[in-house]
Amino acid sequence: SAIDGVAALGKMIGFLELGGPVVWLLMVLSVVALAIVLAKLWQFYRSGLNNTKEASLAMEKWRAGDRQEAVATAAAGTGPIALVLSLAMRGALFRQAHMDLVREEVASIAAAQLRAYRKLLQVLESIAQIAPLLGLFGTVIGMIEAFQSMHAAGGGVDPSLLAGGIWVALLTTAVGLAVAIPTSLAGTWFNSKIDDARAQIEVMVTEIFTGNITGGESAGEMSPAVEQLKVAHAN
Repeated sequence: SAIDGVAALGKMIGFLELGGPVVWLLMVLSVVALAIVLAKLWQFYRSGLNNTKEASLAMEKWRAGDRQEAVATAAAGTGPIALVLSLAMRGALFRQAHMDLVREEVASIAAAQLRAYRKLLQVLESIAQIAPLLGLFGTVIGMIEAFQSMHAAGGGVDPSLLAGGIWVALLTTAVGLAVAIPTSLAGTWFNSKIDDARAQIEVMVTEIFTGNITGGESAGEMSPAVEQLKVAHAN
């Protein structure tokens, strides 16, 4: 009900007031972290970062010798994996005399594509590192204030008041950890997804350029792609 909502809001505000400005700052950081996490989730989902459906199909057609259809399939895919793969296939087909330049350009484009996904992740990492330090800082300040009160009171210190001051001081450390832990986990998850995409790109592009040399049925067998490259370089 509305009354319960108002009561919960009042408790939250009282909780923040107990923690002081450090807790308010941590709450702001938590909102920033949540906004970044939601934005990155939408970016990863919308762009198909780890989508390998079309890329895998294109690789099957490439291995079968249907080069033109493989390029078209990769070009029709979504996400950086299919994009980089289509460029690598085009380069292997139409720029065989300049394979070193093709490799460099494909590597550069792949790096630029993945770099776009790492934007704002540094902010998440910074929040994960700063939050527990801010919490500890708030605890130290609170402990100093508690012991100052104890010193000012002399021998008439009420233990319950001292315990209350220490409890409030430790509150900031708890809030800092509560912000840092999920933020760190989210940043690690995002980076793992980017690393997975990079690994997929490297495996597929390497096979395009090398022709899967080690994948032949016999030790002396060369794939058609390698044979084409050797003829092109010989010419």
